[in-house]
Amino acid sequence: MRRICLTLPTNRPCAATIAAIGEEAAYAVRQFDVEVHLLILDSCAAAVFAEHAEAVRRLPDDPRIVVHHLDEERQRDFLQRVIVRSGAVKPELLLDLMLPAALSYGACTNRAFLIGIALGCESVHRRDSDSRYQTVNGEPVFPVRHELASLGRRAADVAHDVTENALEQRYAHRRVAMVGASFVGELSVDIGEILRLDPDVYHDLVSLWAPLDRSAEEKRQLVEESFRGAGSEAFDRDRSTLALVDPMRVDMCNISFHGVHERVPLPPATDTIGSDYFLIHLVHDTALPGVLHNRNIVNYYTGERRTDSGFTAYQLRYVKFLLSMLYFNFLYDAMARAGASLLDDHGRVRAPAVARLARESSRLDRGENVRRLDVLDGAYRKLGGRYAVFADLLARRRERLLDEARGDIEDFALLVEAWQPLVGAARLTPVRHPASGRSA
Repeated sequence: MRRICLTLPTNRPCAATIAAIGEEAAYAVRQFDVEVHLLILDSCAAAVFAEHAEAVRRLPDDPRIVVHHLDEERQRDFLQRVIVRSGAVKPELLLDLMLPAALSYGACTNRAFLIGIALGCESVHRRDSDSRYQTVNGEPVFPVRHELASLGRRAADVAHDVTENALEQRYAHRRVAMVGASFVGELSVDIGEILRLDPDVYHDLVSLWAPLDRSAEEKRQLVEESFRGAGSEAFDRDRSTLALVDPMRVDMCNISFHGVHERVPLPPATDTIGSDYFLIHLVHDTALPGVLHNRNIVNYYTGERRTDSGFTAYQLRYVKFLLSMLYFNFLYDAMARAGASLLDDHGRVRAPAVARLARESSRLDRGENVRRLDVLDGAYRKLGGRYAVFADLLARRRERLLDEARGDIEDFALLVEAWQPLVGAARLTPVRHPASGRSA
């Protein structure tokens, strides 16, 4: 029986999402010969954690579904044991990269990767707490249907079970490394108000995630595509395509990985949106097969983003994302040029080659990011109001933000270099502490 990890990282109240993902786990075991390890990585305060624990207790009981609801203390305990077993030279730094004090989309997913490996799961399927499933005639539309139908199988075999085969025959011997879809609903990045206030400023801000030397037409096309997912496309019937999946067509709230997450982690940058999308690009650029389907998840915004503190925190994450693109645009271009040379003879990603590229990117001149901050300053001031106040904050943090962007890519290179020993150690490390008797 195949064992999979269906994971929900969360730092906000989401009892309804826990109930819904429990339904997806139940659907998976009804439809496929699998054992589902439902992994909830909970960074919430004690009162909210208790609400989530109650939601977990209400999940339907099934011997093929094993629920792991872990607070940060238990996550830290597991990580410390893995890091010690791995023989890491800088254990404290690694622990900080895996479980930082600040929010990190990449780090929370990396924890899911290692815990899934420790549980003996061959794949990881991620959902988000600020999203929900579409429904048709009152029935939820679960992405796991396509994920389990294709993930880990030879592309040549999957070709007979998808709606469309757009994969070149020369890649048919490789296994499907990723299955995913996108979202419908609100923009994945909370900048819709800027679009309503001033479309020209919106264009200037969104186009900053492209290399600055791109043409005006290329930037226009990028802006039109960015952060919209599948728009408002409602699910009507299943469609799936075997291909080298375009990273713009999938989202991390609706994704699953096989194999590749055991070779390379996600960037652990803190307070930075988009830090968890690296593997989507790596799968595409190394010509690993994927399946794109249309069971899109519904994205929505939580109320916290509408508060003054939430607004500032989110805009800062967006700025840090834009600054990170100096390094990731270089990385993505380099990976695209390297292509399949980044794979070994068994079709697995060569992590040292990825780490070298990350190290190389960290030496880039940061002049492009200085120009990004100049454009951001002018754009936010033009919007006025709380955006102008935020521009003042950016001006005060300017040098710090430039340093953090470079430091983040250096941290990523370090984590890639340490990942294989961590994965090997995780395979030998129980999630539950042997001496404590605490339940996982």
